[in-house]
Amino acid sequence: MGIKERKDRDREEMKKLILDTSLKLFTEEGFGKVSMRKIASKMEYSPGTIYLYFKNKDEILYELHNIAFDKFYSEQMKIKDIEDPMEKLIKHGEIYIDFALKNTEYYDLMFIMNATGFEIAKKEEWKVGFRTFDYLKSNVQECFDAGYFKGDDVMAATIATWSLVHGIVSLYIRNRLAMIPENYVRHMMSESMKFFFENLKKQNKK
Repeated sequence: MGIKERKDRDREEMKKLILDTSLKLFTEEGFGKVSMRKIASKMEYSPGTIYLYFKNKDEILYELHNIAFDKFYSEQMKIKDIEDPMEKLIKHGEIYIDFALKNTEYYDLMFIMNATGFEIAKKEEWKVGFRTFDYLKSNVQECFDAGYFKGDDVMAATIATWSLVHGIVSLYIRNRLAMIPENYVRHMMSESMKFFFENLKKQNKK
């Protein structure tokens, strides 16, 4: 390995350390309570080192946000070959739940943490978010085309679908499902989602 390759590798490793440390602090303490100095202290580096990679914590947050959505989109692509649109939509929901439970810190940053939304608004773009949303929307459109849903408001149906699964996940992540035995929660989340879609399918197929 040459000098340039080694420097590039070292730079990527340091950047990853900054991002991983920041993600943990943002989710544990809240974005507003975390400073660049606190991130540096957690890493046992000087604040100046962090500024070599990111100009402020907003930039760190936005980078983490992009990484999270890229990871989620890769998971979404696992269902692209499912032919039946309703089966695909249910599997879509399963992937969403699994991603949230396996990546709770990323999920918090993507869909719950207010600061992320503020940074998106400042950037005036949300390409990675739109990409994942558009893929869900296309799946819902397929369900309409196949006769599973009635009406023609695809956007409303997409938001309703997303809200349903997000609500289920958020209740769990925010510890609002204490009435459900822990060893049954994951099964319950899946069954709750299927209950909604299966009954909707039966109603609309009449």
